[in-house]
Amino acid sequence: MRENLLSLTIDELSRRHPAFADFLASTDATGSKPGRTLEAWLAGLTDDRLSQVGMDRDQIRSHLEALVRRVDALRAAPHATIRSLTILGGRDKSGRAETLTLVLKAGEVLCIVGPTGSGKSRLLADIECLAQGDTPSGRRVLIDDAPPAPGWRQSSERKLVAQLSQNMNFVVDLSVGAFVAMHADCRMVPDRGERVRDVIACANDLAGEPFSAQVSLTQLSGGQTRALMIADIALLSASPVVLIDEIENAGIDRKRALDLLIAKEKIVVISTHDPILALMGGRRVVIRNGAITDIIETSAPERANIAALERIDRGLIALRHRLRCGQRIDAPLAWAEELGKV
Repeated sequence: MRENLLSLTIDELSRRHPAFADFLASTDATGSKPGRTLEAWLAGLTDDRLSQVGMDRDQIRSHLEALVRRVDALRAAPHATIRSLTILGGRDKSGRAETLTLVLKAGEVLCIVGPTGSGKSRLLADIECLAQGDTPSGRRVLIDDAPPAPGWRQSSERKLVAQLSQNMNFVVDLSVGAFVAMHADCRMVPDRGERVRDVIACANDLAGEPFSAQVSLTQLSGGQTRALMIADIALLSASPVVLIDEIENAGIDRKRALDLLIAKEKIVVISTHDPILALMGGRRVVIRNGAITDIIETSAPERANIAALERIDRGLIALRHRLRCGQRIDAPLAWAEELGKV
C-alpha cells in the first residue's frame, strides 16, 4: 500500500479521496502542485511546515495510509439492506399491555394517526433508536425477525434509520451546494458534482419554490428545507428506513415525495393529521393513550376518495396564493362542493 500511495499524484489522491484534499488544504495549501507525487510532496515539506503540522514525514504518511484504508473500507462495505422491520408491543401510558406484532416490508408506507399527545412521536422515536424494551413504551424492534446487531444502534456511519422531524431549521452558515457536497463526501459517492446537482434538482421539483446551490441554508423556507432533506435522504442516504413527522404543512408535493422514497425501496413511516397522506399509505395505525389500538388497511373506496381530497387541497392552495397576493376571494368556490361529499 505504501509504495502505491506514494506514487500517486496529488490530483489523483484528491479525486479518489476527498478527505485527502481536505487534509492537504490544512497542511500545505500553496505548495501542493496537482502533478506532484505524494512522495515528492512529502520530501518538499520544510521543517517549519512539519512543525506547524505537528507530525514528521513518517507520521503524515501513516496518517494518510490509515485515512485511505478507512475510506476504502467504507466504500467496500455493503449498504444496509433489510427485508422487514417488526414492532413488538409494549405498554400504554397507564401500563396496560399493548398487544401488537406489526411487520413492515421494504417499499411500504405506514401512517400513524391519533390526537395530539397520544404518542405518535414516541412510536417514531422507538423505531429510530431500534428500541429493545428500554424506552418508556417498552416496545421492541426487530430487524429481519431478529434483534438488531449491537453496532447498529450506535453506528453514525451506517444508520438504518433516517428521521425528518417537524421543525428543521439550519443554523450552519453553508450554501445548499456545500451542505449536499459534504454529505456526498461522507458517503464516499462517486461523481460528487453530479449527485449534488441531482439532489438540488429533485428538491426544487418537490418544493415548487426554486433555489440554487449558492443560496444559504438559513435562507430556505420551511418547504424548501423539507424538500431538500427528502431529496437528500432519497438520493444520498443509505438508510433503508425513513421516519417523517408531519410534512403536510411544509408546502411540498407530498405524492412525489412518497413516490420517490418508495422507488428507493425504503420503509417509510409517517406521523400525520393529513387525510391525503393517511390514505396514501398501505396501512395506518391508530394511537391512543400511548399505544397502538388499531391497524387499518387502506380500502379501495378510501383510495377513490384521494382524488376528491386532492381537488379540495388544490383549491385551498389557490386560495392561500390569492391571499398572499392581496386578492379578493369573492368568486363562487365550485370545488368546495366536494366537502359535502367526503
